[in-house]
Amino acid sequence: KRRSYQGFRSSCMKTSLLAGTLLVCALCALAQHTTVRPDSSVFFEDFSSPDWQSTWTISKNPKYTGTWRVEAPAPPVAIEGDKGLVAGDAARHHAIVAPLSTPIDNSKDLVVQYEVKLQKGLDCGGAYVKLLSKKDGKTDYTQFSSDDEYTIMFGPDRCGTESKVHFIIRHRNPLTGAISEHHMMPRPPIKNDKNTHLYTLYIKKDNTYSVEIDRQVAKQGSLFSDFEPSINPPKEIDDPTDSKPSDWVDEARIPDADATKPDDWDESEPATIPDTSATKPGDWDEDEPEHIPDPENARPEGWDDEEDGEWIPNTVPNPACEEHGCGKWTAPMIKNPKYKGKWVRPLIDNPAYKGEWKARQIPNPDFFEDPHPHAVSPAINAVGIEIWTMTDSIMFDNFLITHNKKAADEFADKTWALKRDVEKPEADSNEVGYLETMARFAEELFNLVQANPVIAIVTGLALLVPFTLCFFCTGGDNRPTQQEEDDEIMEEDEVAEDVGEEQEEEEVKEVKRTSKGKKEKKPEPIEEAPKKGAAKRKPKKAE
Repeated sequence: KRRSYQGFRSSCMKTSLLAGTLLVCALCALAQHTTVRPDSSVFFEDFSSPDWQSTWTISKNPKYTGTWRVEAPAPPVAIEGDKGLVAGDAARHHAIVAPLSTPIDNSKDLVVQYEVKLQKGLDCGGAYVKLLSKKDGKTDYTQFSSDDEYTIMFGPDRCGTESKVHFIIRHRNPLTGAISEHHMMPRPPIKNDKNTHLYTLYIKKDNTYSVEIDRQVAKQGSLFSDFEPSINPPKEIDDPTDSKPSDWVDEARIPDADATKPDDWDESEPATIPDTSATKPGDWDEDEPEHIPDPENARPEGWDDEEDGEWIPNTVPNPACEEHGCGKWTAPMIKNPKYKGKWVRPLIDNPAYKGEWKARQIPNPDFFEDPHPHAVSPAINAVGIEIWTMTDSIMFDNFLITHNKKAADEFADKTWALKRDVEKPEADSNEVGYLETMARFAEELFNLVQANPVIAIVTGLALLVPFTLCFFCTGGDNRPTQQEEDDEIMEEDEVAEDVGEEQEEEEVKEVKRTSKGKKEKKPEPIEEAPKKGAAKRKPKKAE
């Protein structure tokens, strides 16, 4: 009875868990293949359609020889079937544009968001986008180039040590109609690694803005004060006819004419001197150079010395010098205790000082005040990418222009957040504490339930089915207690022992009957193997 019950319970639990696992896997696959599209979008592109070139126009301008292609990202891939737009060539100009069906309503909040994956890093080049301005009703962008006017330029740009995220507004002067560029300052640095990063520009109706990188605010402020030059010009300017009087003294401090150099002041001593106590290490190799040309940094095929300058390959540390020094050895420099430097007269307050001179202020003849710089003008009618880069395989994905910041955030949670978690370096993930990990999991689970309520409900039911089956398989609260199972085992042992004794008695009687016919023979003791479930006992001798 007990063994039958346990076997049934085990088989039932295995079947239930297997069914639940298959249901969950099926639902996960369904969710993974479900295309998530943002609500209230003015423009959206995730490059999931094979007909993407019906939306995007590749420039045929002869300057732009860089190729464009749509393909899967470099592994690891977080979303099955995911694809992005790739600028395919190094040392090339690339240009592509997607017209909008209707111009953007500039009376509302504006959100511009997209992903960039620098699959090979970024040495020198841009990955920014331009929101193009409609000029003379232009709709043909087959010759799209840097000459086409834009209203907003936004995104990462890097060359050498200069790293910045652009936010540039081209603003129309309401008095003269002239258009001028205004740059957000200072500019935050870009994320220069091979992971997918999310860049978000949020312009609000209250004339404030924020630049976000990976859902974190990198820069925020006012459209009135954070741009150079200022969008609204000053009310007053310096009088160009005014000049500083010849007798005006604006030096607050002057050298002390009465001071003299001390006799023991030695100006010939250098600031640092070689450490005479240092000696060259025994394993130092002066025949090996400390740096060597980078073997992977080959001269680009399209490099033009006249246009691009002389090609100088990058250098990398010599791997032969990892465990010891290389190159010509020189003693390290230390501070010179005798150094005093060039003697100069100490400064004192200038008795003739009048203060800093400033030109007379006059009304600015070009002054205007735009109370709503968030309502950008000229009107935006297309999205374009016009870049030059020394690194190929720059991937763009999930372009989104909307008036709803919450919708943009929710869309990022369904797309970019998945990529972040898969691509996040293992070293960084190890630094995340247990509570932070659980908090992130709970937040993403909440966002997933909000975004996919039907799938969430079905998944919950799928998980409930196997647990319910397991409950009924085990009999709920009617399953035997431990004491009942122990009593059942003892009862089975006693029954088995009684059966064994009865069999032994029958065998003894049979021996007696046989011995009557053959008295000369003594029956041999009979040993029987203990019966299953019975205690092992010593057999009785035949009488």
